[in-house]
Amino acid sequence: QVRLVESGGGLAQAGDSLRLSCAASGRTVITYAMGWFRQAPGKEREFVAAISWNGDNVYYVDSVNGRFTISRDNAKNTVYLQMNSLKPEDAAVYLCAAGPNLDRGVRGGFTYWGQGTQVTVSS
Repeated sequence: QVRLVESGGGLAQAGDSLRLSCAASGRTVITYAMGWFRQAPGKEREFVAAISWNGDNVYYVDSVNGRFTISRDNAKNTVYLQMNSLKPEDAAVYLCAAGPNLDRGVRGGFTYWGQGTQVTVSS
């Protein structure tokens, strides 16, 4: 079993930066792909970014490409999401996820999910 705990959310102004962290515990996720999704009120959960177990492959939704960067530190069992040039439309609960298959995970099929961290962006 894997437990994922997100942190780093908060209130930001448009144009600001935030860095989200997701710490995994319970077992190592060094061989797992990891990703970030977000869900805004009244909207469906949306894929944001994902990274392969070794960091060689990364994927982003078009709306964040060039502004957000996903990375991981396998020694710390942690994945990060650096969010720059934040926009009001980035406001959502951001959820961390992990699983053995990156392609399936990108489509929402990750095995393990965190509870999420709130990101609020004011204009």
